[in-house]
Amino acid sequence: MEDLVMFNDIYAGRRVLVTGHTGFKGSWLCLWLEMLGAKTFGFALEPETDLSHFYLSKPEVLCRTADIRSLQEIREAVKYARPDVIFHLAAQPLVRRSYFAPLETLHTNVMGTANLLEACRHIDSVRAIINITSDKCYEDQGNGRGCMENDPMGGSDPYSASKGCAELVIRAYRDSYFPVHTYGANHHTLVASARAGNVIGGGDWGADRLLPDIIRAAAAKKQLKVRNPGHIRPWQHVLDPLCGYLILGKYLLEGRSEYAGAWNFGPAGDTRVTVASIVEMVQNHWDDFSYTFAHETEPLPETATLHLDSSRARKSLNWEPVWDVSDSVQKTVDWYRSFYHNGGILSRKQLQDYCLEAERTGACWVERSGSEGPGV
Repeated sequence: MEDLVMFNDIYAGRRVLVTGHTGFKGSWLCLWLEMLGAKTFGFALEPETDLSHFYLSKPEVLCRTADIRSLQEIREAVKYARPDVIFHLAAQPLVRRSYFAPLETLHTNVMGTANLLEACRHIDSVRAIINITSDKCYEDQGNGRGCMENDPMGGSDPYSASKGCAELVIRAYRDSYFPVHTYGANHHTLVASARAGNVIGGGDWGADRLLPDIIRAAAAKKQLKVRNPGHIRPWQHVLDPLCGYLILGKYLLEGRSEYAGAWNFGPAGDTRVTVASIVEMVQNHWDDFSYTFAHETEPLPETATLHLDSSRARKSLNWEPVWDVSDSVQKTVDWYRSFYHNGGILSRKQLQDYCLEAERTGACWVERSGSEGPGV
């Protein structure tokens, strides 16, 4: 791995703040930033689950335990870290939980985002802010096509509404305080948002998520009752959207103001995979897992079909997923099997495998040192 150059080495030595670093996606991002030679600062609450990918994988992060709902706490963290770039992932991430805790969800996802952006208005070190929201920020148009970045925000449940609202907050702060047309004259900060699909991968023990629910049942040798088997989601391995965030961050750090804005990062092409298909894929790799489908009406409704159009990211960022849904499921099951069978943590190995596969297939963001590849 020493001879691989990723993202033109732009993160080497950079000061990076990751909010939500103790979460599933945040901890994988911190591992990648460690590999890239960044000096990473974390801002998050303690993990809510007994098992934590962050504590198991132990990325190199200067941690601050704090709540994104506190403007004072995030102000102090940004002032201390003086980051070049911020990846904002701190959130209440669960749709079903939002039904039971709507105010917590709105305070965290909407005002937490506003708090971060407000703190950044007064720190001159920040060059790039990448706010991670969700594919569920879009209003359900019911037209069957993939959601595009300029589609209206919406959401019928508190979680989806909170993510749509967060996107409006991000746009308002960008247009009011970090406008592209005055970049380089009145300010030096570029702001973007990223909307990814349903991410999977090793180390996720969140409640009411399909893969963690499956793994818990399989490890305990219990039959799982799977809800909403016909629902379609943009399933992708966690490393695929993280790669997109890092490419986007690179362009913003380079001062490419045309990349400030909203971006979708979803699975390749017109991939549309049901919950039932994911369950069957898992069973192919974990033989003693058993399940039954629950076909009764769910009391807490969720959108039946979610699909992202990521053509803008593919065309303008030269971003492409490295692992398809079948590979992603296999890598996820491999991670959990290693953990439950022998206590092995495959995160760094799988990250290395991902980068090597990307280099082998000609991804624009990785190349051998001394080569003259296209780069990004």
